Amino acid sequence: MTDTPPPMGRKSHGRLSISANRQPRSLMDEPPRIKGAWTAKIVTLFPDAFPGTLGLSLLGKARELGLWALETIDLRPFGIGKHHNVDDTPAGGGAGMVLRADVVGAALAQARIGTPQDRALWPVVYLSPRGAPLTQAMAQRFAQAEGMTLLCGRFEGVDERVLEQFGIEEVSIGDFVLTGGEVAAQVLIDATVRLIPGVLGNADSAVEESHSNGLLEHPQYTKPAEWEGRAIPEVLMSGHHGKIEKWRHEMSQALTRARRPDLWAQYLQKQGKTDAGEA
Repeated sequence: MTDTPPPMGRKSHGRLSISANRQPRSLMDEPPRIKGAWTAKIVTLFPDAFPGTLGLSLLGKARELGLWALETIDLRPFGIGKHHNVDDTPAGGGAGMVLRADVVGAALAQARIGTPQDRALWPVVYLSPRGAPLTQAMAQRFAQAEGMTLLCGRFEGVDERVLEQFGIEEVSIGDFVLTGGEVAAQVLIDATVRLIPGVLGNADSAVEESHSNGLLEHPQYTKPAEWEGRAIPEVLMSGHHGKIEKWRHEMSQALTRARRPDLWAQYLQKQGKTDAGEA
């Protein structure tokens, strides 16, 4: 007696068989989510890249508690033909391949089901090196939405028409190129989810850190009081909260001015000041 081979296009794993499925895939036995919990929907060729680091530490615990949710939509099942092709050669010639508009569009239409049409309530973002730089203010805006959809690019990018059709916002995590948008998507989600109430546990942590007030964060110290001949600044050991707050603010200003002149100029502009003093 011989085993009956599985049908074409399906992979046999013992008694289980797996085939392409266009339905969004929840991750690692999706935990119960609180009603209205912030949700990230990710359109990607590599759904197994998630949750990745998003499943660790405070973000992972918050997800287990249902404070936020994560769904992946595998792009491959929306592919064309027998081999589910998702890309094709660039129009006009050139190296590499481009994700097809019809394939990506079908996946985004799937992701759109059940989400608000208002982009303020549900942003749709394509991770792209030509996008607007990711900032703390941008993460705060995303955290105030009900959730968001993220499109992870591959190859030479995505057909421009699908970006126009769906009114997609392009966001960059830096002036460099990655092999795909999955890592960038995790960065954006991390920066956003940690701002959701209850995720960090201590709300003050998000208020005092770098960029929250337009400045870099002041230096941090902890025990031991002296290490390798280096002592903690005396003011931090004084117990005088007013002096400590003043010192931290001055250090934040000095670090920002020295390391990020661009941020320092923006900070002064918002304060109505110049380096010479009051405007």
